Amino acid sequence: MSRIMIENVRKEYDDDSGIIRAVDDVTLTVNDGEFLTIVGPSGSGKSTLLRMIAGLEDITDGEIRIGEQVVNNVAPQDRGVAMVFQNYALYPHMSVRKNMSYGLKLTTDLSKGAIEQRVEETAEMMGIEDLLEKKPNNLSGGQQQRVATGRAIVRQPEVFLFDEPLSNLDAKLRLHMRTELQRIQEDLETTSVYVTHDQTEAMTMSDRIVVLNDGEIQQVGTPREVYAEPANRFVADFIGSPSMNFFGVTLNNDRLVADAFSYTVSDEIATRIRRRSTGDSLVLGIRPEHVAVGTGEDDVTATLDVLEHEGSDNYLYLSSGDTEWTVRVDGSTNFRSGEEVAFTLPEEHVHVFDDMTDENLLTEDETGVTGSEEASAIKS
Repeated sequence: MSRIMIENVRKEYDDDSGIIRAVDDVTLTVNDGEFLTIVGPSGSGKSTLLRMIAGLEDITDGEIRIGEQVVNNVAPQDRGVAMVFQNYALYPHMSVRKNMSYGLKLTTDLSKGAIEQRVEETAEMMGIEDLLEKKPNNLSGGQQQRVATGRAIVRQPEVFLFDEPLSNLDAKLRLHMRTELQRIQEDLETTSVYVTHDQTEAMTMSDRIVVLNDGEIQQVGTPREVYAEPANRFVADFIGSPSMNFFGVTLNNDRLVADAFSYTVSDEIATRIRRRSTGDSLVLGIRPEHVAVGTGEDDVTATLDVLEHEGSDNYLYLSSGDTEWTVRVDGSTNFRSGEEVAFTLPEEHVHVFDDMTDENLLTEDETGVTGSEEASAIKS
């Protein structure tokens, strides 16, 4: 296993419109044996960062270490990394056996027998031992993905790099392969960096998540942290499905006042907001699944426009004037279109963002206590 250290790394491209900064001063450590996922929208720089770790992209500035070695100028094949791509990149004219053994023949001095043994052991681990003599064109997408992963595993690298390897699979197979990749990584305990735009993959597979946007790190944390304590409005909006509800508000004494409603906060939360905000314009946020319907302690009333049934959950799309809400409730909860729905916003799940900086004002500050934790302590 090896730790990856990325220090002040920048990647710039020069085109007709000028300098494009794809990765902007990224500093990050991936711990030994960790499964770290880089997630972000298209064009956020996540694949570029992964390719710089692999050595497939030059670094404009900064330093990357794998283990104790600075690898800025080290060839990809000498970095001790193995990469699984979105398109699998299998050689169509070679059998599965030859696809898996080819890299070992080029980069090691292992005997033919040792290579064959390693290929067969890896094929058994991946459940593809009966496919070794077949060619990629005769395999399904899921089988090709297993071969590509097996080809990486057989090299016994210091680091696994995955660039959206499941994006070409259907939903059911993606779910199965997520579980398989987690099992394999836990068995091998190899340091792994996984790039995806799919937040579900990031949330279910990772020890930690890096949220990237416009080449800059927005937040690094466990899945629970980026979900429950988003550092800023971008993270709050990107993580979670459906995305968080946002409403422009101002703080008036102990009330957050919006166009269609007002919401009372505790004195401690109001003080935190005043101390950390840059001005009067704020944004209140709450996730659809955290809105509490039918509690008898209602802050808001809105009209149901659309109800979507999704098995165990129902999604309510409500409006009050120009203000729109998305609320997730239990699938057994029934409402009719046009009905008035009353609900409340539990304070422990409310987020308040600075409208100028987009910073979450209720996450950890210099005291080391988050706003939601503070609110929960106050209520208890």
